[in-house]
Amino acid sequence: MSYDRKYLVWAMGYIVLGMCLGIYMAASNEHGERPTHAHINLIGFLLSLSYGIIHKLWLANPSQIIAKIQFILHHAGSIVIFTGLFLLYGGMVPGEKIEPILAMSSITILVSALLMFYMVLKTRAVKS
Repeated sequence: MSYDRKYLVWAMGYIVLGMCLGIYMAASNEHGERPTHAHINLIGFLLSLSYGIIHKLWLANPSQIIAKIQFILHHAGSIVIFTGLFLLYGGMVPGEKIEPILAMSSITILVSALLMFYMVLKTRAVKS
């Protein structure tokens, strides 16, 4: 499966998850997970969709090794940050215990973004 398609599939999974969390918050009238909901929708859905569009429209032949590392880092960091935020804002884990994990997952997502930036700069564009 191509990276544009992989990112599209993951993006759709994230938007379903984010919307389910949003509906749960609305139905329960408990809105403490708003930061988690926002991160799932922005980092999960929007950023994954953006990466898929970049792969489809601008990256003709990216380095497969860098593309794979970037893909894995993005999703590993995303899943860890979503889980950590859910635990933090759900009151299941205190901030001082989860913050180092959240920091590392944020850095992982940043490294993923830097790798995508590198691929955009170094890869030949798709011809239309």
